[in-house]
Order: sequence, then structure tokens, then C-alpha cells
Amino acid sequence: MNEENLETATLAAGCFWCIEAIFQDLRGVHSVVSGYAGGHVKNPSYKEVTTGKTGHAEVAQIKFDPKVISYEDLLYVFWLTHDPTTLNRQGADVGTQYRSAIFYHNEKQKEIAEKSKAEAEAKKIYPDPIVTEIAPLDVFYEAENYHQDYFNLNPNQPYCRFVIDPKVQKMKKMFKDKLK
Repeated sequence: MNEENLETATLAAGCFWCIEAIFQDLRGVHSVVSGYAGGHVKNPSYKEVTTGKTGHAEVAQIKFDPKVISYEDLLYVFWLTHDPTTLNRQGADVGTQYRSAIFYHNEKQKEIAEKSKAEAEAKKIYPDPIVTEIAPLDVFYEAENYHQDYFNLNPNQPYCRFVIDPKVQKMKKMFKDKLK
């Protein structure tokens, strides 16, 4: 696959280990990189981001082939694999670094994200209002190496077993037609 034909999506949905694990098994997804976006500190470290003082969210940057999986499809998976109604929180992970956000790369993605959010609200997928932020991607900072492919490399780590694995199993059941 020619890299020039790929598009990029940057999503925040709680812990980046969860986002990465959910999206990397989708057909058409070529890579998922954990990182940080949406804040004001240059080249932040994980330790800095966990303080909640950098403004950054934990994100996953997804390179995908739009001929195989659309941006709309990625957002559909996004809405159904985290709780977009909890402000600055996903489960036990609390703080602005765990917020729900779509960081768009261009005006087309912005329009699609806003339409997708409105549709999710209209369908009442969740009983509470969706609080997902939709903002332009300023800069993406790749997380430290030990955060990359975390779930696959550490399947027996307690967080992976009790938090990530149930999300991955749910995704595989709901989106089996979209798996690699």
C-alpha cells in the first residue's frame, strides 16, 4: 500500500492503550500510534500528561485506507467503544487527559465529525448528552515506545485483562464484519 493513499484520524477516548487495541484489528487500518494531542506543552512526557496540567489528551493516531474503511466507519466504532457522555473520564481513568475528543485533520473531517456526533445524539445511543470535543489537530506527539502496541505486548497485565480486553471483545463481537 502506498502511504500517499492513506488518511489519518486522531481520536481520544480515554486511555490510549484501549483506543490502540480497539482500532488496530480493523480491516483498512494500517497503523495505530499512541500519543498526545490537544494541549499546550511541547514534547510532553507520559508523566507530565498524567498530571492533567499539560492540556493534552491521550490519543491514538490511526493511519487508514479510506477505500477499505471510511472515516465515518472509524467514528462509528469510536462512538460505540467508549462512553462519550462522561466529561474528562473513562471508567476509573479521570482527568482531562482521558477526555473524549475527535481531533480533525481538515475541514472535511470536521464536517464528518460534527455530522456523526449529531447523528449519534439523535439516535440516542446514550441516555446522557455526548460531551465529545471536536477540535483541529494542532500537533501530535508520539508517546514513549513502551506505550506502543501495549495491549498485545502485555496481555496479562491487570489493566489489560480487566479493562482493555473486555472492550476489545465487545468490539470484535459488534464489528466482526470489519475485522482483519
